[in-house]
Amino acid sequence: MIRYMIPRFTAFVILAVSAFCLTSCGTDTDLPIMAGNTTEASIKGEELFKKAKKADEAGKTSSAIKLYDQTATRYPFAPSAGQARYRQAQLLEQDGKILDAFEAYDQFLARFPGSNLYTTALSRQVAMAQSAADGDLKSSLLGFKTKLSLDKTVEMLGKVRDQAPKSAAAANAQYTIGQLNEAKKKPKEAIAAYRQLVKDLPGSPQAPEALFRIGKILIQEADTGNQNQANIDLALEAFNDYLIQYPGHSRNAEARALTASLSVRDDQRSFDIAEFYAKTGKTESAKVYYREVIKHTKSGPLHDKAFARLKKLGE
Repeated sequence: MIRYMIPRFTAFVILAVSAFCLTSCGTDTDLPIMAGNTTEASIKGEELFKKAKKADEAGKTSSAIKLYDQTATRYPFAPSAGQARYRQAQLLEQDGKILDAFEAYDQFLARFPGSNLYTTALSRQVAMAQSAADGDLKSSLLGFKTKLSLDKTVEMLGKVRDQAPKSAAAANAQYTIGQLNEAKKKPKEAIAAYRQLVKDLPGSPQAPEALFRIGKILIQEADTGNQNQANIDLALEAFNDYLIQYPGHSRNAEARALTASLSVRDDQRSFDIAEFYAKTGKTESAKVYYREVIKHTKSGPLHDKAFARLKKLGE
């Protein structure tokens, strides 16, 4: 048994090592140099960077972009690798290749967090994502198609948010995700985005408006007959949360008015249910809902109707 197992195991090891060498020890120039060989990386990386810079200065933008990309990709430990990736992103942005530029900035931010260009690169990402979103929102309102898909724009905003999750830019990006979905008639996604903002950054300037918007969307859903009562209940909850968490906010008065309106709807619903039970001979069930109307309304036409119906039913 042992005599057969040893050769098989040895053969397995040889095959594994061979496979590793084929994938890791090849001469493909597109692969980055190993981290330990920093001297070779520095020399070759700087040589390639100089070629990229020369093409850049000569106005050969396409060649410069390609060479800057090769410098940063193949020789990430070269002194000029960060500058190469940043300049690649700049040129792509100037060339109108928004998604490619955004991705290049993203690679720069991930690989060179200590660079003195980090803040500038982040601000460019923020500006690009917001510009794409603003164009998307404007086009949605006017009924035009946009260059970027909703998913791509949301992805860009998500990356901006995740780069600095507690920043003002993150709050604005998350709020804009909600706005985009709302404009695209995607209520579930919009509500989820707004809720995430309120949860993660409750003290941000956008959070009160986000919570208010949740209530408004739920009212719209109720008006279209989509799970009417459930949405009314959720809208009331959202407005009550808003009034408790953000007293004094600019839309408090509107929230109170909407809450009162929703309460009337709720009372009318209870009265309608009572009427249905009364007509179908389910007297005791009808009484329960008439009492609920009286309890909630205190006074007014609906209160008086419910009181009269109870009296007629012998109560």
